[in-house]
Amino acid sequence: MDPNRIIQALKGTIDPNLRIAAENELNQSYKIINFAPTLLQIIVSDQVEFPVRQAAAIYLKNMVSQYWQDREPSLGEVVFPFNIHENDRGQIRENMVEAIIQCPESIRAQLTVCLRTIIKHDFPGRWTGIVDKISLYLQSQNSGSWYGCLLALYQLVKTYEFRKAEERAPLLAAMQLFLPRIQQLITQLLPDATVFSVLIQKQILKIFHALVQYSLPLQLLNNTVMTQWMEILRAVVDRDVPPETLEVDEDDRPELIWWKCKKWALHIITRLFERYGSPGNVTKEYFEFADFFLKTYTVGIQQVLLKVVELHRQKQYVSPRVLQQTLNYLTQSVSHSITWKQMKPHMQTITQEVVFPLMCYKDEDEKLWQEDPYEYIRMKFNMFDDHVFPATAAQTLLCKASRMRKEVLPQMMEFCHHILMDPNADPRRKDGALHVIGALADPLLKKRVYRDQMELMLQNYVFPLLNSNLGYLRARSCWVLHCFSPLKFHNELVLRNAVELVKQDLIADQEMPVKVEAAIALQTLVSNQEQAKIYIRPFIRPVMQELLHVIKETENDDLTSVIQKMICEYNQEVAVIAVDMTQNLAEIFSKVLQSEEYEESEDKTVMALGILSTIDTILTVMEDHKEITQQLEGICLQVIGLVLQKPIIGMAEFYEEILSLAFGLTCQTISPQMWQLLGVLYDVFQHDCFDYFTDMMPLLHNYVTVDTNTLLSNPKHLEVIYTMCKKVLTSDAGEDAECHAAKLLEVIILQCRGRGIDQCIPLFVEAVLERLTRGVKSTELRTMCLQVAIAALYYSPSLLMHTLENIRFPHSPEPITAQFINQWMNDTEFFLGLHDRKMCIIGLSLLMELSSRPAVLEGVASQIIPSILLLFLGLKHIYASRVLNKPEQLSRVQGADEDENEEIPSDEDEVGEKSSSMQPASASSGNDNEDEDDDDDDDDDYWGEEGLEGTALEEYSTPLDYDNGEDEYQFFSASLLRVQSSDVSWYQSLTQCLSDDQKKQLQEIYSLAQQRRSAAGKGLCSDARTAGLDGHNKVASGPNLEFYSVDEEDVHLANAS
Repeated sequence: MDPNRIIQALKGTIDPNLRIAAENELNQSYKIINFAPTLLQIIVSDQVEFPVRQAAAIYLKNMVSQYWQDREPSLGEVVFPFNIHENDRGQIRENMVEAIIQCPESIRAQLTVCLRTIIKHDFPGRWTGIVDKISLYLQSQNSGSWYGCLLALYQLVKTYEFRKAEERAPLLAAMQLFLPRIQQLITQLLPDATVFSVLIQKQILKIFHALVQYSLPLQLLNNTVMTQWMEILRAVVDRDVPPETLEVDEDDRPELIWWKCKKWALHIITRLFERYGSPGNVTKEYFEFADFFLKTYTVGIQQVLLKVVELHRQKQYVSPRVLQQTLNYLTQSVSHSITWKQMKPHMQTITQEVVFPLMCYKDEDEKLWQEDPYEYIRMKFNMFDDHVFPATAAQTLLCKASRMRKEVLPQMMEFCHHILMDPNADPRRKDGALHVIGALADPLLKKRVYRDQMELMLQNYVFPLLNSNLGYLRARSCWVLHCFSPLKFHNELVLRNAVELVKQDLIADQEMPVKVEAAIALQTLVSNQEQAKIYIRPFIRPVMQELLHVIKETENDDLTSVIQKMICEYNQEVAVIAVDMTQNLAEIFSKVLQSEEYEESEDKTVMALGILSTIDTILTVMEDHKEITQQLEGICLQVIGLVLQKPIIGMAEFYEEILSLAFGLTCQTISPQMWQLLGVLYDVFQHDCFDYFTDMMPLLHNYVTVDTNTLLSNPKHLEVIYTMCKKVLTSDAGEDAECHAAKLLEVIILQCRGRGIDQCIPLFVEAVLERLTRGVKSTELRTMCLQVAIAALYYSPSLLMHTLENIRFPHSPEPITAQFINQWMNDTEFFLGLHDRKMCIIGLSLLMELSSRPAVLEGVASQIIPSILLLFLGLKHIYASRVLNKPEQLSRVQGADEDENEEIPSDEDEVGEKSSSMQPASASSGNDNEDEDDDDDDDDDYWGEEGLEGTALEEYSTPLDYDNGEDEYQFFSASLLRVQSSDVSWYQSLTQCLSDDQKKQLQEIYSLAQQRRSAAGKGLCSDARTAGLDGHNKVASGPNLEFYSVDEEDVHLANAS
């Protein structure tokens, strides 16, 4: 491969005028053998211009990501997709580590991504040599190779970082070699504080963190080795940062290598303590290590961290992430007596002089509020970044210490009270005091001594600040009311004032951050206080309009949740403004979707999803207002169209929401416009969108069941739905989607029984039985496919038998009838839930009565009734459990006036080792007879939760499931009686092998059929389902079905059916 030709093409990709031609050249060349290794040669060559080397690195990274893994042809394709040739892969593996060592940083970043992909697919199978390669450079005395080979080792460890312990054997074997060397190397480098030395130290710590953060390899880290590493970590955290770093701008200091090195050391220390070092909170394999860790390391490490906290207290610089991790460690220390005893004397100083200032309004907050209030809102409500802020860590430490150690809460409350009482106190300290009190709302509301004072505190200190001339104090006061919204107010006037002040801040305040906090506070007050809900009712229109305005301006996702809850609280009042609200939300959605930064901003997507969910909420609460729903339909269709007309790549995350909207619009009636949507969805589905079939299912079910007349009036409707189901069943859509497709076919058959869809039955049956001829992993899919054919048997026995006799599949020239019936009989125990068992019983009843029985039935005759009895046994349990579990009025436990005390004495730990909540249950089961219980496993499965409560697909109802639907007890009894009276020898084949218990069960079923027929005759439809099933499952006695003579009542029952 000519390197110069590739170099010229890569150079062309940088020039906008030559880019298209250059990319075409590369696209024609990349499959040629030796192309990828030539790229690597260009990347490492100092003779090539740097931008070209960068372009080559990016191109190689993309090639490796796409084409390194061996790929097989897709279903239905015969041509193998392109993979990088094995000879080329060998050359790249041979030279990749050296390339990472030699190249500058920006190119290394691309090459390490390549290396991770290669390790993922080739180690250890094709490339054990990487261990030797890294070891060679790691052992070298040439320090210039250390950093690059450590980057390579990091990729190896990261590949196994989150694997289960039993899957990490190849890594642990390699680390037997590497761990002593990197420990020796970092120990050797610790006294050297130069940039290069600390860079290598940081990389070693990152490797160690990835090794231990998810699973601790105790076979590598015995107590001696761990002690050596803990001493290294302690030394890194404890050492001074060079004084010249203070000359760097404070915003840039966290990126300095010395602070990054400390950050990774603290990452490791905190992770070890949280995950493996807290007795009582660890799994069994770490019991011994946790005890050793707590007693050996925690106090010594804490001494160092208390020094870090003291540096911060004295206004010396500590980077935010180092401070945050330090506070996280101290939070863990609160739980353990050994660490708390050392920490206790310092706790008042820590809370008042470290934690409290962190929780106060700061200069950077003020700057952001003034320059970009919308970014201020985004930052304050961004839960994804929240955990890395020192203020969040400080609040967590304070809350845990206040909850668990009795000295902390009184001291902190007295401290805050003094600040709030002082008229000359710095407003920012007042903000901090309110922040502390709001953060401690949970423990304060649980203790009567504080709970009884909170109403007065709000009245005296919070209400006045809701009218402060400082926006941040108004916002903080709203937040405090939000925190204390569950408080039981004794004076209604205080509650009314709270609601009125918050409402005013929402509607009239000019500062957007205040409006956001006021909106959340108002909603929580309305949700928690019945009187607040009444106060706001007359103002619901301006409140909702302002909420919409704030959402439109801020695009804050928390507010979509607020407006949804308000809609649910005031569903009647919202009715008059529902259309305007929905129109506003649709406009906001359109604005968000079409904004320039939408593609780059995850927040925009979350916001857009929240808006769709809010529209869906309005649709749900308005479902009984037909005229409003009709007006909402047009708006919703605009939103749905906006999503569907865009490429799926950018819109896929909205499909579930828009399909939910369409479902809501079709639950009562289906308009012509909604029928047109079916065609649009079909077009979308055709473009490889069967991944969303399960999301479409509720809507498709509505099309079949809500407006069956229109469905059948246009053959295209049924054809579209069948084609979608067929594509799912014949494509690689996954068994869950295939179960849904089969269920929809069953629903169509049952819904259209007697409606003239005979021509569809053979197509439906062939589709599901063809799927059964291919590999089926789950019993759910197998029984669901069988159920479609059973539904066809119920639709028309003769049509199904004719269809089965005429179906031929390539693997067998014989009709599929025998295979179908044998499979069915083998799988009857896997029909679970109510509908599936009922369908199976009706199908087997029809099978017994076939006028011209296929030969295969003679061979399975003795299995039919026992299978039916097992199914009835399952139904009996379901009906009985539904009787027992009818909703009852549950008395509320009024425990609000009792103190809830979570405090523990200073000499005790939070969790005792003897009561480990994570200890496997089997360890204390006390059951030594495990072998004796093995035989019950199948029964446990059959009577498990799913077996008794029904399957997920049962939510898609059919006429069989309605109160006036077919009664399976009567259906089966009548079928058996007809067989008994018309074909004695066949009846004998069916019943001769029954045991006495089975005969008794058969008699009970007949008696229940009589009771249910009587209940239904008296108009007690819902009671008919559980007739004869009280808490003791009593049944009335009935005639003996073993007799061949039929009395008059039996004949009456048979004829009635």
